[in-house]
Amino acid sequence: MAGARVLEVLGFLFCGLWLCSGQQVEFIIENWRAGIEILILWIGLYQIYRVFRKTRGARILLGLALLLMVLSSMSLLLDLQVIWWLLYKVLALMAFALIIIFQPELRNALARLGSSRLFSFSQTQRHEFLDVFASAVGQLSKKRIGALFAFERAISLKDHLDTGVELDAAFSPEFALTVFHPKTALHDGGMIIAQNRVAGAGCVFPVSSRELSDRSTGLRHRAAIGVTEETDCVAVVVSEETGQISICIDGKLDRNLTEEEFRAKMEAIFLPIEKTNEKDAKESLAGEADDIDRRGDDLVPD
Repeated sequence: MAGARVLEVLGFLFCGLWLCSGQQVEFIIENWRAGIEILILWIGLYQIYRVFRKTRGARILLGLALLLMVLSSMSLLLDLQVIWWLLYKVLALMAFALIIIFQPELRNALARLGSSRLFSFSQTQRHEFLDVFASAVGQLSKKRIGALFAFERAISLKDHLDTGVELDAAFSPEFALTVFHPKTALHDGGMIIAQNRVAGAGCVFPVSSRELSDRSTGLRHRAAIGVTEETDCVAVVVSEETGQISICIDGKLDRNLTEEEFRAKMEAIFLPIEKTNEKDAKESLAGEADDIDRRGDDLVPD
């Protein structure tokens, strides 16, 4: 059967080569570089589309592209030389304008490139950060200290960052416990985390106005739903009343998670390629949480 399959494939190849005329072969030989260039450009444009499709700037980019297509088509069909000359002159300036308009998206795209699998140290740093963050959320949950976190991804949270206190600090369980302590000035707002660092605290997030099936949902949870409806960030909420842990993505709230479930979901979101041994991860997380509990029981009184 395998030999017959090989003969069949060879037969198709022979027929294809036989059908190709001499001119077609010459055309392929002369223009194969153009084919490679088209493939590279197509891949580049597709990657740009993937970066911008979920951002606020996507509508601006789409609007500009449609406007240029319409004006260019009209200029060529109706021979509107003045409009064509203006388009030619404006395109050079538009390149600089696009860099300014899409500065947040370009910065985030470069940041994601730096944290890709091509740079394993960044992946390791993200894994270590998630360990520390899971431990901090576990502490907040046990002490029933309300907290709200927003992880910045492709869409910038700069507008929400301006509503709070801008920071540039390393994240730690002690830092989170201090910020969200009920008697501190920043405990009412949300904490924005970008590139494994605390970008700001005390930030005001938009509260979702849609009707929820669970009417007991508090303002923290509604704010988590609201900010994830407007952006692609990941929001984490710790309830002050019950201590339950919740994750919100795209306006969908996943509530009442255990520490192990919370850690697994965060790794699935931020380390989709990373394959870990779940048993070892759970044992490691439990040991780290116990160590932090022994060290930090007296950091924040109940």
